[in-house]
Amino acid sequence: MLRLTATLAQIRANIGQDALASVVVFLVALPLCMGIAIASGLPPTAGLITGIIGGVVVGALAGAPLQVSGPAAGLTVLVWQLVQQFGVEMLGIIVLLAGLMQVLAGTLKLGQWFRAVSPAVIHGMLGGIGVLIVASQFHVMIDSKPLGSGLDNLLGIPSAFVNAIATGGEGLEAFDIGLLTIAVMMAWGGLAPRKLQVIPAPLVAVIGAVLAATLYQLPIHYVSVPDTIWSTASLPTHDVLTRLLDAHMLKEVLVAALSIAFIASAETLLSATAVDQMHQGPRTNYDRELFAQGVGNSICGLLGALPMTGVIVRSSANVAAGARTRASAIIHGIWLLVFISALPFVLEWVPIASLAAVLVYTGYKLAYPKALAELLNYGKSEVAIYLVTIGMIVYSNLLEGVLVGLGLSILKLLYAFSHLEIRSQHDPAENRVDLHLIGAATLIRLPKLAAALEQVRPNADIHVHFEELNYIDHACLDLLHNWERQHKAMGGSLVVIKWEELSERYHRRHARKQARRETVRSWSHRPCRKVAVITERARATG
Repeated sequence: MLRLTATLAQIRANIGQDALASVVVFLVALPLCMGIAIASGLPPTAGLITGIIGGVVVGALAGAPLQVSGPAAGLTVLVWQLVQQFGVEMLGIIVLLAGLMQVLAGTLKLGQWFRAVSPAVIHGMLGGIGVLIVASQFHVMIDSKPLGSGLDNLLGIPSAFVNAIATGGEGLEAFDIGLLTIAVMMAWGGLAPRKLQVIPAPLVAVIGAVLAATLYQLPIHYVSVPDTIWSTASLPTHDVLTRLLDAHMLKEVLVAALSIAFIASAETLLSATAVDQMHQGPRTNYDRELFAQGVGNSICGLLGALPMTGVIVRSSANVAAGARTRASAIIHGIWLLVFISALPFVLEWVPIASLAAVLVYTGYKLAYPKALAELLNYGKSEVAIYLVTIGMIVYSNLLEGVLVGLGLSILKLLYAFSHLEIRSQHDPAENRVDLHLIGAATLIRLPKLAAALEQVRPNADIHVHFEELNYIDHACLDLLHNWERQHKAMGGSLVVIKWEELSERYHRRHARKQARRETVRSWSHRPCRKVAVITERARATG
C-alpha cells in the first residue's frame, strides 16, 4: 500500500512531463502499429489494439516503468507464418497461450533466466529478423505480396523488382512512395532543425508519403480501416476451440505459443536492459515485467490482436522525450484509443507501401552487422554463432534458427569447460621444463594432465604456469599436489607450482563451518567465468 501511494505521488508530481513524452511516443507508435499489423497479415486495427493494451494495461503493471510495449517488428515474420499455417482465428488462441506461459514464468520468477542467452544468439536473432523483414516487406513496398518463406522472399527480390520496372504502373509508383519514405527517414535526423527533431522520423516520412500520393492521386494500395476499431476484435469461437481437441493440432499450437512466449520474452527483457542504461530512475524488475507482458498478451489473444513485446524504438523515444514515470506509457495508449476512435478515416489516406518502407528501414537497421566488431572481441566462435543463427533463421524459420544458435552456444560452453591445452617447453641447458596450462583443467581432462606430468623427466626442474588457465577443479588440484609429492619422493629436482598465485588469481576465501575443510568461491568480472574450488589440503601446500 505504501509503495502504491508513493508511486501515485510520483506520477502526480511528474504528470506534465510525462504527458508531453506520451505525445512523442504516440506519434512513433501510430505508423509502427499499423505497419507491423499489415506485415503480419492482419488489419491495421489489430496492431493498434495491441498498442492500446501495451500502453494502458502493461504500462500500469510493468516492471520496467519507462519501457513501452506494443506490437514488435521482431515478431512480424513469425506471426505471418502462423497466420498462413493456422489462420487468423487460431492466432488468438496461440497468443493467449503464450501470454499465460509468460504469466506463469513471471510468477515462478524465471525472468532472470530469459536473460541467460548468449549475446551472439540475441544479435543473430535480431539480425535474422531484420533480413526477414526486409525480404518480405520489399514485396509489399511494390504493392505485391510476400512469396512465402524468408529464403523465397529474399531470392525473389530481384525478379520482383525487374517485373515492377517492366510492367510499370502501380508497382513502380508504390516503390517510388517507399523510396520517398525511406529517404525522408534517413534525412530527417541530420537535416531537420534541432527543435523539430522531437517529431519522429517515421511519422514525418509517412505524412510526406500521404501528401505525395494524394497530390499525384496515385492508384496504389491504401490502408483499409473498418468502421469501428473493435469490429476486428473477436473472442475465440466454439469451432476454434473444437480444433484443439485434435492431439496433433494441440501439439502444433503449443509449440507455436512457446515460440512466441520465448522470443517475446527475450526481446522484452533485452529491451528492458537497454532502457535501464538510458536513465537514472528505478531499475527493471524482470519477473514483474514478464508477468505484465503475459497479462497483456493474454488480453491480446482473447481479442484476436497481435502479440506484444517491450519495444526499444518506442522506449528510447519515451526516455529521450523526458518521461519520468509509467504514466507516459499509459497515456500514449489512451492517445491511440482516442485517435482511432475519433479519426479512423485519416488512416485510409496512408499508402501501404509507405508503412512497408518504414519496416524495410527498421529491418535494415536490425540486419546491419554492427555487432560483428563487438563479437569479434570475444573470439571467432561468437561471430560464427551469430552468422549461423542468421543463416538458419533465413533458411528455415525463426524458432529453429534461435534453437540452433542456443545449441551452438551450449556446445561452445561445454568445449570451453572441457578443453585443456598443455604446452611443454624444455631447456636442456638448465635442465628445466615449463608446463603452461591453457583453458580449463577439469575432471574430464585429468587423464591428459596426468599423461603430461608422467612424461616429465624425474631429475628436471619443473615449473607449472597457471597464467592462461581459466578454471581448475579440485580433482586436478589434487592430482598436481600428489604428483608434486611423488616427484620429490623419487628424487626429483626442484618443482615450482605457484599454489598461492593460483589461489589469489581464481579464488576468494570464505570461512565455512566445516572441520578440516574449506570451500573457496570467487567470480571474476566477466560473466560465466566461474572459479574453482580448492581444498584445505591444496591450500596448505601453497
